[in-house]
Amino acid sequence: MRVATNGVIRPAARAAALLVVVLLLLVIVRLPWAGDLGVHAATIERLRHDLADPGNPLVDADTPSPYYSPWMLLLGCLAKATGLGTFVVLRVAAVAGLGLLVTGVWHFVRTLTERRTAPPLALLCLLLLWGPALFNWSGFLGLNSLALTVSYPSTFALGLSFHFWALLRKSLRGAGETAGWPAFLGLGLLWSVILLSHQFTGVVASFGALAMVLGARPWPARQTLVRLAAGLALGLAALTAWPYYSFFDLLGMGGLEEIHRSLYRHLLPHFGLALIGVAALALRWRRDRRDPLVLFFLLGAAMFAAGGLTGHYSWGRVLPAALIPAQLAAAVEVFEAGRAGVRRAFAAVLGAALLVGAWTQAGTLGYVVPRDALPAPVAARSKPPWPGYNWLTPQVGYGDVVMAKTFPSRQIPAYGPYTVAPGYPDFFLPDQETRLAAVHSYFAPDTSRAQRLEILRRYGVRWIVAYPGDGGLRPGDPALREAGRGPRGQVLYEVVSRS
Repeated sequence: MRVATNGVIRPAARAAALLVVVLLLLVIVRLPWAGDLGVHAATIERLRHDLADPGNPLVDADTPSPYYSPWMLLLGCLAKATGLGTFVVLRVAAVAGLGLLVTGVWHFVRTLTERRTAPPLALLCLLLLWGPALFNWSGFLGLNSLALTVSYPSTFALGLSFHFWALLRKSLRGAGETAGWPAFLGLGLLWSVILLSHQFTGVVASFGALAMVLGARPWPARQTLVRLAAGLALGLAALTAWPYYSFFDLLGMGGLEEIHRSLYRHLLPHFGLALIGVAALALRWRRDRRDPLVLFFLLGAAMFAAGGLTGHYSWGRVLPAALIPAQLAAAVEVFEAGRAGVRRAFAAVLGAALLVGAWTQAGTLGYVVPRDALPAPVAARSKPPWPGYNWLTPQVGYGDVVMAKTFPSRQIPAYGPYTVAPGYPDFFLPDQETRLAAVHSYFAPDTSRAQRLEILRRYGVRWIVAYPGDGGLRPGDPALREAGRGPRGQVLYEVVSRS
């Protein structure tokens, strides 16, 4: 009976997983713009121009930035050495991140089960087993979310995390035989790269690593624990020595709670399908009270709950530490659950849930296929990506300062200019609040012309991007010259006088 069940699942899972990977590769060709793509493009732009001292990626200030990670430094070196355009480099990053993710899932799942169909099924569960309502966020592996963030450092860090967990499990099993000091020291360095590349994913990776150690069978010998401690110490040393920003200074930073409050809303619509994985974890817990996936889930769920109870909503970014083990458990238990009848029933429920998840994520097709070529119900689920600001580049040069509100400020630095205020919170920018206040004051209706001109002088503003009704200096003001028009009525003004 086990063979018959696998015979139905095997070809369907492999074909579906292959189609999903092909879809994501086609998405990379289009590279849809949404979310944080602008800041990552701006980071590459700064590193392309100065690898040693790139300065703030968004505003004209000489400050460190957590965006200057080992991964982004490598991409910056690629851009500088080859002369490839920033968005071409981001496509290279996307292919590399997707490759790391797919191979990492395969690598890690193979340490959990010998079933060859489990890795493609696990990939489908990670991408589709979310909820009946669409949810997109960097570091969260829903198919639509991954399509928008596949070029981000979070995808690179997640892919590396799966390899990290797999290598750790293998090292714990082979300690004293094949896994000596180099293996554990290498794991420490790998851990530091993940943490430096995407801090939230680094927390997820750390919880996963702790779960692998606590769930190791047999329990690690003393010499193995000594090697683990040495690897941890080397990783901490690498975090301390990283020259582009102080990793440990991030631990005391605040200001992210309100942004992350939405992670605690609509939990069942966003993540309800993953409850099937929680049921699978319960089956695994009955067989092994120290099952690594169960421990991984408990660590992530505990921190997520603590964040909601204490108002530390940024802790919600650890939610993948609960979702990933649940999704993986769902894939593995199709083959590992006890009786044949239980496996068949579980496979049927999981298959139905994956179909619901696929329908929820169907709008991803809109990033590859023109919306008018899609069936109407699918087209209704697709959202057009942001248009970008390449229309500025014929006139606005690298390093020019642009006055713009928050939404344009998230994209304009991707092409080389700076904005007066960053489009994202910047903990290392000491005058962030002053800059935000200056932008608000410039566009406020009760600000005098003299005050607006003083703001433009203070920050060396050469260009202004404004939507109709944004405010600021009036069209036709002698200090401005209209230099171009963009999507949705936006106007580019050149500042010809600041007096």
